[in-house]
Amino acid sequence: MSDPSPVRPAVPVLDVWCELQCPDCRGALDDVRALRARYGDRLELRLRHFPLEKHKHSFAAAQAAEEALEQGRGWEFVEAVLGRVAELDRAGEPFLVEVARELGLDAEEFDTALIDGRHILIVDADQAEGKAIGVSGTPTYVIDGERLDGGKSQDGLRERIEQIADRLLAAQE
Repeated sequence: MSDPSPVRPAVPVLDVWCELQCPDCRGALDDVRALRARYGDRLELRLRHFPLEKHKHSFAAAQAAEEALEQGRGWEFVEAVLGRVAELDRAGEPFLVEVARELGLDAEEFDTALIDGRHILIVDADQAEGKAIGVSGTPTYVIDGERLDGGKSQDGLRERIEQIADRLLAAQE
């Protein structure tokens, strides 16, 4: 039996390669917020992890972000941590658990997740994929196969992402 309902095309995906201890990612936060506000569920923003060795808490922060995603508050957690990078630098993992508690997440589960490493494979896979496609720093964006490197300058990146997203959405109509 065939289903007569039309098949909705998948929404365009923007991969956001991020590192939660990165000051440049903190600087990109306004652009990410603006994109989320402008497109809502018409554009899927996917958090991708690219922890940098120079930041000693970045790998734990990536795992914590995955736990927040699992608990349904991923972007809120990411924004809260990026907004307080200096505190993460100073306090490390206890800070990540505290942010979870402040957001009303299950902080004990966060602590357990950081201890048992249940999200390590996701973080490792993201990092490996990032290296394979040429990500070398954060933030880096990938949309419709185009890689846009944020690094020190976000100038023009949001506009370029919007151009691509608008083109992809128009093609679906």
